[in-house]
Amino acid sequence: MFRFRLAAVIAVSFGFVLFLGLVLHWGSDRVELYFQRSQAAYETFDHYEQLSQKAYRHFKQRMDRLVADTPVAGAGVESSKQHLYEAMEVLRNTAINPQTAENSEDWQDKPGELERVARFTAFLEASEYRFDEVEKLRQQGKRDMAVLALSKFSEEEIDGKFQPLIDAAINAEREKAGQAREELEGLVAQSRWIAILASASAALFSLMSGVLLFRGVRKPIEALMKGTDEIASGNLFHRIALDTRDEFGYLAAHFNEMAQKLEVQQEKLQEGRAVLERKVAERTFELHQLNEELKRMDVQRCEFLADISHELRTPITVIRGEAEVTLMEDELDTEEYKDALQRILELSMQLGKYVNDLLFLARAESANMQFEWDRLDLAELVASTVEDFQVMAQENSISVSLDAPAEPVWVHCDKQRLRQVLFILGDNACRYSNPGGHIAVELFTDGDEACLSLSDQGIGIPSQDLERIFDRNFRSKNALHMRADGTGLGLPMAKSIVKAHGGRITVTSAENSGSKFTITLPLISAEQDTVA
Repeated sequence: MFRFRLAAVIAVSFGFVLFLGLVLHWGSDRVELYFQRSQAAYETFDHYEQLSQKAYRHFKQRMDRLVADTPVAGAGVESSKQHLYEAMEVLRNTAINPQTAENSEDWQDKPGELERVARFTAFLEASEYRFDEVEKLRQQGKRDMAVLALSKFSEEEIDGKFQPLIDAAINAEREKAGQAREELEGLVAQSRWIAILASASAALFSLMSGVLLFRGVRKPIEALMKGTDEIASGNLFHRIALDTRDEFGYLAAHFNEMAQKLEVQQEKLQEGRAVLERKVAERTFELHQLNEELKRMDVQRCEFLADISHELRTPITVIRGEAEVTLMEDELDTEEYKDALQRILELSMQLGKYVNDLLFLARAESANMQFEWDRLDLAELVASTVEDFQVMAQENSISVSLDAPAEPVWVHCDKQRLRQVLFILGDNACRYSNPGGHIAVELFTDGDEACLSLSDQGIGIPSQDLERIFDRNFRSKNALHMRADGTGLGLPMAKSIVKAHGGRITVTSAENSGSKFTITLPLISAEQDTVA
């Protein structure tokens, strides 16, 4: 069985890894031990050097005190003595510290270290006694004897005993550090050979076991891969031919059984899919037709409601304004009442015409509007219309001015439609102008054309929106930001009406500076005027 062979290989590989781990663990412990020995030797070496320096500094200050006899020298002697005994205490603690001796070899060196520390301690105590004796001679006035005794002590004790003792201790610590370094180098070399041999053995075993395992699994895996590729590509009639009694044979048998079941399921699915696709196609076609019909009806409904709301709002506002202004006046004669009622009647007729046109547009799904053509004085129409939307301007504290010629300007047009255009432009100017602004209306002739311009000081139109301002349902961003109401139908309708009259409408604008709309209509020629 393949699993047993694989388990044996894994067990042997684990044994190699475990052996290498134990070797590395043992080596790391030994490295740590030798490093601690070397570190302790260097630390002790440093303690001895500090002891030597502080001892010689103390001896020198004692000698200077005996020679100079100054209070300052006396204070330095006490300080150096304290430092000397502190260094000696550190050395003594290091020697007796059990943590510095972790094995039998370190404990064998302990008696020698303790003996050296004891000899240093005895020497320092003896030197203090000798210095005190010399001090007594100096105080007794025997200065020459004191100097002679001090010189003898320096030669015999300091140079003859203390210095060799220091040198011996330093050399001993150097030997310890060198021995620890040599042992560490030997351990590194030994560990290197162990690692090389273990690695070579592991590599050889891995190569041999890998070759054996590969030879055992190559053919079964190739057969399984070929069979799975055939099944994955849709060839469910393919069967894997593998007559082994191991895990690969077990997998091949189950793959063949799975392919057989998938073959049966695929046949059933294909039959069901054909039926389902036919029914889905039928229902999709029906839903598509219904959806298109609903979209068409929804578009018609939205356009109808939008047109009604847009076109009825302005005339109703003017009618209400005319009625309110008339009712606010206390003393009006009959003619003034007649004028107000006449304007209200004209606006009402215009409303009726708007409703009829919108109903006609909604039912016929066409934008063609009916016109009542007649000869008309455009100056009179503009003057009366400006008076009408002055009511809306006054509500927003906006002034309106008109500059028109005194003589008639004759055009061939539909009066109500042109009034509708003027109302659209005037309403937009009032809605998108700031309070306190001004609206200027100007009528003039240019050759065989009548030109009507309306300028405001409102929010203006962004340059990138000027080309789309006459598109149906389009509103510029600043207009949307200023007023949420509005459907974008007024200007497209105004353009359609002007175009039907054989004219054109243009706009120039700068954002935050206002807009200027210009309408150009053909004048009645002499021949048309004679016929009329």
